[in-house]
Amino acid sequence: MTSVATTPGTRVRAGFTALLVAEAVSKIGSRMSFLALPWFVWVTTHSPAQMGLVGFAEMLPYVAVQGLGGPLVDRIGTRRTSVAGDWLAVVSVGAIPLLADTGALGFGVLLALVAVTGAARGAADNAKSVMLPDLIGDMPTERATGLHDGVSRLATLIGAPLGGVLIAFFSAQTVLLVDAVSFAFAALVIAWFVPRRQVVATEPKSYLASLREGFAWLRRDRLTQGITAMLFVTNLADQAIAAVLVPLWAAQVTGSALTAGIIAGAIGLGAMIGSLVLATIGPRLPRRLTFGICFLILGAPRCLVFAFVDQVPAVVTVVLLAGLAAGALNPILGAVAYERIPPELLARVFGALGAVAWAGIPLGGLIAGALVSLVGLSGAFVAMAAIYFLATLAPFFGRSWREMDRRPQRPDPEVEPEPVLAGAAA
Repeated sequence: MTSVATTPGTRVRAGFTALLVAEAVSKIGSRMSFLALPWFVWVTTHSPAQMGLVGFAEMLPYVAVQGLGGPLVDRIGTRRTSVAGDWLAVVSVGAIPLLADTGALGFGVLLALVAVTGAARGAADNAKSVMLPDLIGDMPTERATGLHDGVSRLATLIGAPLGGVLIAFFSAQTVLLVDAVSFAFAALVIAWFVPRRQVVATEPKSYLASLREGFAWLRRDRLTQGITAMLFVTNLADQAIAAVLVPLWAAQVTGSALTAGIIAGAIGLGAMIGSLVLATIGPRLPRRLTFGICFLILGAPRCLVFAFVDQVPAVVTVVLLAGLAAGALNPILGAVAYERIPPELLARVFGALGAVAWAGIPLGGLIAGALVSLVGLSGAFVAMAAIYFLATLAPFFGRSWREMDRRPQRPDPEVEPEPVLAGAAA
């Protein structure tokens, strides 16, 4: 009887596919609950402020774990961290609808469960990001990050409209149960099919020393500093728009969660197409110019159409075009990060990057709720348009941004790599 040998390259490609599948299913569930959770808060409280507070409760632990958890990911292992985070999210997300059905879900309990979910997602997402470069083999970086981002965009395309449909026909609680199941699926796939990460052995360091190492690298790299500063502002605005302003717009214009789901699906469709296009032609495009133009298209126009138009088809058209531009952003950012950051520092530097770039997200919902109370929904959209426009001018100024176009020479795939000194269980 003959057997087919499994080469390391085959295991790597299978691991990359498994990672994409796990993230696709998990993110479909997350996109559904991203709509279901604020909608649940709105129909039970009719309070924009409480909608913003729930978003703050989830994203603050998410950002904190991203920023402080890098050394722990290195010690525990990427695969173990990802699986443990997903299982914890199963429990915390699944508890929300179960407690709501029994009448035991007070607002304080909801905030606590949402906070646990944010922490669990932060750990699992950081671990999955660190896994990626070990699983792409000799694939061009833009292609790998484009496919990875395309999966995320596909999840938005499917998850957001599906969430709106399920909310309309069933309830927001049903959507949250589906999200819990998606986390369980991701945990099982990562545990069974993603190989352990192989790393070079290094001298053990204390937690604080490892944490400082990630932030020290960030302080030395001017380009990455500029990127994270800009992302701090745009991520804050995106959270305000997606978590509070768009659901409120849908509630006022049509009174249906399905409208918010269609809008999110439109940007997901555009972004998925944009990601796949970037994965195909990205290696031939100028990164900085592509990045800057696409960010300008994504930001202010999308906000202004919500401020001044109440026709759903027109809004969906503009959002679709914004999504096309959005699809190019994450593959470029991923390629730059994986090429510049030393492999042994990925978890720690990604944590530092997340701590800065995502730090505005917990504030986004709170600021949006306050703006709606002060200047109304249209005024809040105009404010976000102005903030977005000013922030996205950054790539066109400053010498450090030109480094985005410097692509390092990739090693010849025909050359035998240096042997790995030690393996770390992940």
